[in-house]
Amino acid sequence: MRVLLIEDDRQMADYLRKALCEVGAVADHAADGREGLLQAASADYDVLIVDRMLPGLDGLAIVRTLRASGNGTPVLILSALGEVDDRVQGLRAGGDDYLVKPFAFSELHARLEALLRRGSGETPETRLRVADLELDLLKREASRAGRPIQLQPREFRLLEYLMRHAGQVVTRTMLLEQVWDYHFDPQTNVIDVHMSRLRGKVDRDFDTPLLHTVRGAGYMIREP
Repeated sequence: MRVLLIEDDRQMADYLRKALCEVGAVADHAADGREGLLQAASADYDVLIVDRMLPGLDGLAIVRTLRASGNGTPVLILSALGEVDDRVQGLRAGGDDYLVKPFAFSELHARLEALLRRGSGETPETRLRVADLELDLLKREASRAGRPIQLQPREFRLLEYLMRHAGQVVTRTMLLEQVWDYHFDPQTNVIDVHMSRLRGKVDRDFDTPLLHTVRGAGYMIREP
C-alpha cells in the first residue's frame, strides 16, 4: 500500500509514517497543502491521508481540486473538527472517509484497508487461511489440518487479527488497541500470556510452528 500523508504537524506525521511502515505500507509525506496537492497530482498512490487544516491550501480545497481534475484516489480526511456539519463538509468535498482526532492507529489502518477494498470491489472475507490453519468468521470456529481448535473469544479475536496481517509484524501497540481496546500500554504481560496460550493451541502437536515472536518488534503468523 502506497500512501501520501499530507499533514503539517511534524510529530503526528512522524508517528503515522512510523506506524504505517510497521504494517508494511510505504508512506510519503507533504507538510503543507500546496506541496501535498502537487505530489498527489503527479504520482500514483493507493490512498491519501489529508489533514483538514493545512498551511498554504486547506485539506478540503485539495480534495475538491483533485476530484475536479478527475483524480479518484481514495481520501481519508483527518481533522480535529468533529461536529456533524464538519464531517458532512468533508465528505461532500470528495472525501471518502473522515476520522476525527485524536484517534487510534488501529482504527486508521482499518479504515485505509476498507477504502482499498471498496476501490477494488472485494467482497468481505468469511474465511481466513494460513497454511493448514483456518478460521471461519461466520461460525467463529478454528481448525488446523482439519482438527478443531477450541478458542476463547479473546483468543479468537487475537488469532483473527494476526491472520488478517499474515506475514507482517504485528506490534504490541496494534494488539492492545485492536484486541483489548486499550489506547495506552497498561504495562502488563496480558499479551504474552494470551500469545503463549494461543501458541499452545495452534502449534501444539504440529512439527511446523506458525506463530512467531519477533524479538523487539512484536508477533507474526506466517506460512512455513
